[in-house]
Amino acid sequence: MGSPKDQLPPYPNAARISDSQCYPQYTASLKCLEEFSSDKSKCQEHFDIYKECKKKEREARLERNKSRSMFS
Repeated sequence: MGSPKDQLPPYPNAARISDSQCYPQYTASLKCLEEFSSDKSKCQEHFDIYKECKKKEREARLERNKSRSMFS
């Protein structure tokens, strides 16, 4: 039997950005910033896509947690 740290969490750990479903959008935003550091407005579309992804990820996490509530 493995130790608790060897067991996977019931859903992906989004505590690290690399574990997030939004990691591709995050890296695209950073790449854009590297390319257009003098004009961040050129990256706004990337920022918006990433922000929307994070919003959906948060809503999904809240929905999962709602079904686990100790008070329901």
